[in-house]
Amino acid sequence: MELSDLRIFQAVVRAGGVTRAAAQLHRVQSNVTTRVKQLEDKLGTALFLREGKKLQLTPAGMVLLDYADRLLALAREAREALEDRRPRGLLRLGAMESTAAIRLPAPLSDYHRRHPDVTIELQSGNPQQLCARLAAGEIEAALIAEPAPQGPFESLAVYQEELVIVAAANEPRIRSARDVKNRTILAFEPGCPHRARLEAWFARARQLPDRIVEMSSYHALLGCVAAGMGVALMPKSVLEAFPGRDTLSVHALAGAHGKVRTMLIWRKGVEAPKIRALAETLLASAGRRRKR
Repeated sequence: MELSDLRIFQAVVRAGGVTRAAAQLHRVQSNVTTRVKQLEDKLGTALFLREGKKLQLTPAGMVLLDYADRLLALAREAREALEDRRPRGLLRLGAMESTAAIRLPAPLSDYHRRHPDVTIELQSGNPQQLCARLAAGEIEAALIAEPAPQGPFESLAVYQEELVIVAAANEPRIRSARDVKNRTILAFEPGCPHRARLEAWFARARQLPDRIVEMSSYHALLGCVAAGMGVALMPKSVLEAFPGRDTLSVHALAGAHGKVRTMLIWRKGVEAPKIRALAETLLASAGRRRKR
């Protein structure tokens, strides 16, 4: 089984069919079809269920896709490591939305200036999604809130965030979940670490929110908080970029519950220059912020 076989197989899966995969690979369609059939013959199993022009992965195909993603990612990393010790190539970086919006603009600008041979592709998601993409080889590194995930990852603490409860401006002081019992929580989808911490905050006080309303952006969430729709938990740094700061009240969380670290994670054993340079840039940026 050759890497070129796996690359063609992966392209067919990702493109959703032979025709689009052939166009992406700059091959004729018949060549792609033949290579996939030859791969199936080598492995002695069908990788796709064929229904007319539609292709659907078999269970064996799903297993192979996981290995193909990892093998091709490792091959790419090996090639980059041997080619040059300078940061270069495509850096696919994942980050939580709050980190991408508040923490990354300045250091990524600095990184781009220092390492012009690196092209950065930034994706957002919650920690669960980002860890899955990292494990599958879809991204090279990610910035997530602790705890660091179990798996074949290296991690480095980069930022420390102060978490606060945010409510409407006229809200009395909030000391515990009992002060907002039977209220609505405004949060991101399941998998968001700040939502999990807010739910745990209610659980420790043996309280239940009236309901949870899911939002897709911090600006929408903060706008609804300001209107009195509910309360939310978020990094205090997010409020720095919100123009309606005076329409909100901010309530600190006591003790360790109000602190969370943002971790840079990457696959264990990977020593790519572009990731090392990213870690150095992020740490330098975090140091400058702490000195202000």
